[in-house]
Amino acid sequence: MADVQHLSHALEGVSVQDENYDTTAPPVPYKSKSIAANGPQSRLKLPLQKIPSNAAPKPAQLTKITLPSQAAQQRSSAESRPSDSSADPISQPQEVKQKPKQYHLGMFEIGKPLGKGKFGRVYLARERASGFVCALKVLHKSELQQGKVEKQVRREIEIQSNLAHPHCLRLYGHFHDSKRIFLILEFAGKGELYKHLRKAGKFPEWQAAQYIAQMASALKYLHKKHVMHRDIKPENILVGIHGEIKISDFGWSVHAPNNRRNTMCGTLDYLPPEMIKPGREENWYTEKVDLWSLGVLTYEFLVGEAPFEDTPVMTQRRIAKCDMSIPPNLSPEARDLIKRLLVLDPEKRISLEDVETHPWIIKHCVKGERAYNRASFEKK
Repeated sequence: MADVQHLSHALEGVSVQDENYDTTAPPVPYKSKSIAANGPQSRLKLPLQKIPSNAAPKPAQLTKITLPSQAAQQRSSAESRPSDSSADPISQPQEVKQKPKQYHLGMFEIGKPLGKGKFGRVYLARERASGFVCALKVLHKSELQQGKVEKQVRREIEIQSNLAHPHCLRLYGHFHDSKRIFLILEFAGKGELYKHLRKAGKFPEWQAAQYIAQMASALKYLHKKHVMHRDIKPENILVGIHGEIKISDFGWSVHAPNNRRNTMCGTLDYLPPEMIKPGREENWYTEKVDLWSLGVLTYEFLVGEAPFEDTPVMTQRRIAKCDMSIPPNLSPEARDLIKRLLVLDPEKRISLEDVETHPWIIKHCVKGERAYNRASFEKK
């Protein structure tokens, strides 16, 4: 998608309400391994489909869902769509304000479903005017209200609208009608990383190192913007057309300028000990929760299963004690990185800067034989 390369960087400011005292988050679901099937992708032909008006029965009474203002689109309309004919906003005088582009469903050709979530579907789509291929996420308002996740969706839109990083899935814009909310998302041509991991069983170390280096870069970007993802796992990572990974699903993300939260959320296998220990309501945590999840992700990439995977009760007990065993067949460098990420004391976890320069990352992210192996793999 060469068009995406012409998009300018998103504004650094993220205008999101501070929700540090949110105690209404839903209970933690036990990790589900089921995913939606994702067939081969195509840019050339989109067999048109009609988006169902609503897949859920209407509740007795609907309350109005207030979407976040489209301030992000208004402030950076030139970056929102490749079909906008404006010049690079960086080179324009700051006093020139452009009218934001208003989206509606008629602007898109709708193709095959790419996946199905709890509250809606994702479709392959193409903007009629420019031919720009994207993904259209369709959420039904009645289902959001029944699930009591309106605030979560609002937060997801506000945060993701302001992100511009090669390893974070872009949200170009959003619009809505009386029954549905539409999110215009970057199209990740190779689908869900979880699907690739299940097919492979586990990744070779060079490939896992590539993915972890990209994750570290994306998380460092998020943390600089005071955004904690809080739900890092293979199911929430997509793969681009060139094999690059992209963090998606910012439903559990939060903008916390003071870098502290105490809401329990995420997926059990990936939860850090500071989220599940007794007296959690009095215990605050920081963006270092994402470092723990990165350690779990590294382990699962290399071993094929999460390090604390067990029954829900036993998983919590094992996390609280960091009770895990690292297979001896892993390289010393890989074992060292896992041990330095999965540390009970959040302050003693390795930093993202040090992850990027860790010997395991350096070993597998250099030119030479490994680069040849990567190139051969990507051609398959």
